[in-house]
Amino acid sequence: MKSKRWIGFVAARYVSRGRGASPSPVFSVLGIATGVLALTVIIAVMNGFQLGFIESILEISSCHLRLEGIQPDEAAGLSEKLSSIPGVLSVLPFRELNVLLRGNMASPRGALIRGVPANALEMDPGLAEKLEIEEGFFDLDDPANIVLGAELARFLSVRVGDEVNLLSITGGFADDTDRNQVYSIAGIFRSGFYEYDLGWGFVNIETAAELSNIPADLKVSEEPSAEVPENIKGDVQPPPVLGIKLKNRWQDRQIMYEMEKILAERLLGEGVTLTSWREYNRAFFGALRTEKLMMFILVGLIFIVVGLNIFQAQRRAVLERREEIGLLRAIGASDTAVRLIFVWDGIIIGFTGASLGLVLGLFVAFHIPAFFSFLEGAVNVFISLANTLVNDLGGNAGAGEFAVFSPQIFYIKEIPSRVIPQEMVLIFLFGFFSALLAAWFASGKVSGTKPAEVLRYE
Repeated sequence: MKSKRWIGFVAARYVSRGRGASPSPVFSVLGIATGVLALTVIIAVMNGFQLGFIESILEISSCHLRLEGIQPDEAAGLSEKLSSIPGVLSVLPFRELNVLLRGNMASPRGALIRGVPANALEMDPGLAEKLEIEEGFFDLDDPANIVLGAELARFLSVRVGDEVNLLSITGGFADDTDRNQVYSIAGIFRSGFYEYDLGWGFVNIETAAELSNIPADLKVSEEPSAEVPENIKGDVQPPPVLGIKLKNRWQDRQIMYEMEKILAERLLGEGVTLTSWREYNRAFFGALRTEKLMMFILVGLIFIVVGLNIFQAQRRAVLERREEIGLLRAIGASDTAVRLIFVWDGIIIGFTGASLGLVLGLFVAFHIPAFFSFLEGAVNVFISLANTLVNDLGGNAGAGEFAVFSPQIFYIKEIPSRVIPQEMVLIFLFGFFSALLAAWFASGKVSGTKPAEVLRYE
């Protein structure tokens, strides 16, 4: 029996028919498919939520790289130089300041105001993609214009065209009357990230520079005796921050190396800091990564359960086919060849189940809103029938409509889903190898089968 083609043929016969039409292979395939389906959908939805948060933070707030400590007269030329580095998508200068805003409501609200160039959305495509302008326009050409988050505007009871009082509390004292100014609302944005929609606004970068000026007679050091010398006139303007976006954020270390060489050539190393998104958001991103890993492990336990079931089914199959194994051994089949029959059973079960589960999982993941709409509709039909039945029996039905994710409760319009190919391959391999390893260990009994003992009474 030099040819090994018969091994796959016999294995396929065992899986497709089996003795007494055993349902074990079918249940094993369904178990693997269920595990792959569940893990695919759960990971895709988790990716949708997590990447939505991560991209909102990187595109709106922290950027991929942040360059701080650059003096205003150096910022323009340095921005052009950094933009020429391969892999850099955009360089956007900005200033931030903490303010108190008061609209039509009596109580003020604290907010973070970011000053950006008037053409910021053209300079930074990532920012333009994440900011959905619900009302008005992102118009910062007029220094007296301001763009507010949707939840912040709702809290202040203002709309486009209304005015808000802005009191800057950055760089000076709260009773500094020059910092209490009136701005007209040019637009209202929504980012999908509640913190930004409730606590952020945008103004022209020149306006932010004026609001954040530090008066020369204020202290600029933590030491009580250190004050600005009397010969310094006017206000001290804090340096802007350069927010750098990359075409691929995973190339941040390589591009940081190129930028550090440029800073060294311009002798800008002292007091200048270049920070990657990995460091700037380490705690938050680390928590998300741990959460995803634990979810992957917990849901992946289903493969252990399915693998144990396949192991028991394959051991039973080995015992049930002792006569057939003895016959194969008697006509010249080796231990390894006979064992490979059952290993091929595991390969067929694992590949079929993992493929079926992956196809169904990807279908659900790509149509997750429709899937949950169907689920909600089915549950609401059942609730409606139950309410009708209770009312007909003279009761008082009070069950309302069911919603998996209600926009009134959760700050989302629909359930997000994001498929990462590398993770889908990993899930497929988990399902496949759980069946393969179970079959391999279960087939170990084959080597103990003696043809003479099995066929003695046949």
